[in-house]
Amino acid sequence: MFPQHVIARKRDGQALSRDEITAFVRGATDGSWEDYQLTAMLMAIFLRGMNAEETAHYADAMMRSGVVADLSDVPGIKVDKHSTGGVGDKISIPLAPMVVACGVPVPMISGRGLGHSGGTLDKLEAIPGFRTDLSLSAYHAQVAKIGCALIGQTKDLAPADKKLYALRDVTATVECIPLICGSILSKKLAEGIDALVLDVKFGRGAFMKTRAEARQLAEALVRVGQAGGKQVRALLTAMEQPLGRAVGNALEVAESVACLKGAGPADVMEVTYALGSHMLILGGVARDEADARQRLERVVTNGTALAKFREIVIAQGGDPRVVDDPRHLPQAKFQVPLPAPRAGVVGDVDAMGVALAALRLGAGRAKASDAVDPAVGISTLVKIGERVKAGDSLAVIHANNATALADAQGMLAQAIVVGDTMPDPVPLIAETLV
Repeated sequence: MFPQHVIARKRDGQALSRDEITAFVRGATDGSWEDYQLTAMLMAIFLRGMNAEETAHYADAMMRSGVVADLSDVPGIKVDKHSTGGVGDKISIPLAPMVVACGVPVPMISGRGLGHSGGTLDKLEAIPGFRTDLSLSAYHAQVAKIGCALIGQTKDLAPADKKLYALRDVTATVECIPLICGSILSKKLAEGIDALVLDVKFGRGAFMKTRAEARQLAEALVRVGQAGGKQVRALLTAMEQPLGRAVGNALEVAESVACLKGAGPADVMEVTYALGSHMLILGGVARDEADARQRLERVVTNGTALAKFREIVIAQGGDPRVVDDPRHLPQAKFQVPLPAPRAGVVGDVDAMGVALAALRLGAGRAKASDAVDPAVGISTLVKIGERVKAGDSLAVIHANNATALADAQGMLAQAIVVGDTMPDPVPLIAETLV
């Protein structure tokens, strides 16, 4: 099965067979296809697309390019969550221990951030000593013992995705729904789960800018995941302003701990409870959303969710003192409030503008090789619709570099708008697809 023949068929708009798709993915894994052939194939898929059957075959081939974890000996229905990413999106950190405390195992393999903010792994690694590089055997043992592991992708898990994503990133072929489905689901389905809840975000701070684009992606992810034999649901959530009041790795860990203590920002709690409710339903421990919400609130109130997070931190080598006192997290040299220029109503907090300010401080990566500073970022950020007086703090900037601090001040001043008119509220959770 020569690469040029498979490429030509897709170039001409034909549907590829399972064997042809498998040959392409195998070529990325074992090096039998050259990079220029892989790139030509990616561009052909980008331009010509894939039908539902092709996309399902592609996700399956990507999953099987490496080891598929077997958690069948772990009791219960294993459920994970995946987010397409947003500004201030720390949901996985409070969500996983809440769901596990309710009796549903959560095997979670997460990623790093590339762009304006850190990923879940970067946030977790802001906890001194916390290890995300567990082997699959250690991952399996920890899920069996305490119900949860929060780790990064191992070299054995969906290796074709690492190769193909690197090529997509430099060949303008990232924004392609079949390729996105294959990338997301190959890793999630290889981690040994039975069910998956997706948080597909849309808006200025999200990968998908419109609700219609997010719905199209969510429908494809649900369809392909179900074709792979998994229970899958998706929520469409708005990302016009940052989620919560903190953007930055250690700062978001502190906010996550506050959520586990029942003191988190209302929007973070809303999304966490919504995703967690569907995880409990799919996990077979809740009848409906109302029952699930009650169970989640109970484990927060009685402290068992916080205790489970402490257990996870200890199991993965982290300093458990951060659970009780966030001052044990990395602290920035400068912590400077941004004053409101006038009295009025916060009319806008541009998620992408805030994200770029955080990136300038060092909270994210402009390129994969960049180091992330865990201490820097933005905290106590105002929300749209809040009233402020002149001189009130709109946010606190955490910086380790005076020049970056000055730049971030200017960027935030542009991103946060104070006016006279109360803006119309925008629903945070727009839609649920099952």
